[in-house]
Amino acid sequence: MLCGKEAERNPMKITKITPYLVQPRWVFLKVETDEGITGWGEPSLEGQANAVVGALKDMEGRIVGADPTRIERLWQILYRGMFYRGGPVTVSAISGVEQACWDILGKSLGVPVHTLLGGACRDRIRMYRGIGGESDAELIENAQKAVAQGFTAVKTGPTAAVDMVDGADVIKAAVKRIEGLRAAVGDGVDIALDIHGRLSPAMSIQLIESLWDAKPFFVEEPVLPESIAGLVRVSRAVRTPIATGERLFTKWGFRDVIEQEAVAIVQPDLCHCGGIWEGRKIAAMAEARFIAIAPHNPLGPLCTAASLQLDACTPNFLIQETGSLGDAGYLTEPFRVEADGCIPVPQKPGLGVEVDEEYIKAHPFETWTNPLYETPDGFITEW
Repeated sequence: MLCGKEAERNPMKITKITPYLVQPRWVFLKVETDEGITGWGEPSLEGQANAVVGALKDMEGRIVGADPTRIERLWQILYRGMFYRGGPVTVSAISGVEQACWDILGKSLGVPVHTLLGGACRDRIRMYRGIGGESDAELIENAQKAVAQGFTAVKTGPTAAVDMVDGADVIKAAVKRIEGLRAAVGDGVDIALDIHGRLSPAMSIQLIESLWDAKPFFVEEPVLPESIAGLVRVSRAVRTPIATGERLFTKWGFRDVIEQEAVAIVQPDLCHCGGIWEGRKIAAMAEARFIAIAPHNPLGPLCTAASLQLDACTPNFLIQETGSLGDAGYLTEPFRVEADGCIPVPQKPGLGVEVDEEYIKAHPFETWTNPLYETPDGFITEW
């Protein structure tokens, strides 16, 4: 039984939420409390940022006045309180609120979030970044820049628009591109490939097997994640590990992929999947099936910060993607990848970062639209 001042203590309350549209296409969320502790989260959703801001506005009445330390309760209120549950917009909005609440809780207790999730089970977190290039030469140049920054792994796309069944020229061009990249960076740098769901299962199998000599680290989204059967078909037919998850939301979205062991690696994005604790639940489900987790993140530095907290305490963690380390001005102290391609486990309270609020206010964006890809006959295909 509680007594005295402890019994009389009023819980902390959220007093205000403020979303910011931040260049190039991100959403940052500031959550303020009546105890003066501020938390930050990132509910970025590429191409639908204004929709996320609208969802946060719809949720505001249930967020303001809530206790930010009762994170699971608030998550359930926001998720179950919506008659139409799930989907990228709603769950991305919830993800940003959830991250910010963990930031608040960690700051209030003076510990990093990973301490609250069971404590770090590793000392260092391996990182990779996405690279691109209009030409093969530009791709190699960007890879070499990433290696010079300390990364020991990179990810790129082998193809652009592809028909459901395509010709030898498509396969040969992809092989030339990736084998050229392998020759340029050597065997000491891992190369992951992202197909973005652009291929049918039949074409994915052809392409992935043709790239075997380049030894891809893994292949992401060889087919669209809507088809578990398609993922299983590809995974069983190729030797390269298969990954998916950026377009799946909550533990329920990952359940069938994990139960059917459709992939070797799951990639929840903490901006979309429901946040840090939901990511930890997904990781635990995957751990029981001997499936690795490599959180997806081509987005901003707050997603990087949240992901590092999850990575630190997750036994089946493999590698962490980063879109931004915060070195363009978003954070007062950006992350640094060290020579071994890793970032030390963060030790500062909460998410371990401080946002440069003046910088993000000075660098807003109004809208950003996903580019369209077309096949030669004019059909719109996957981005």
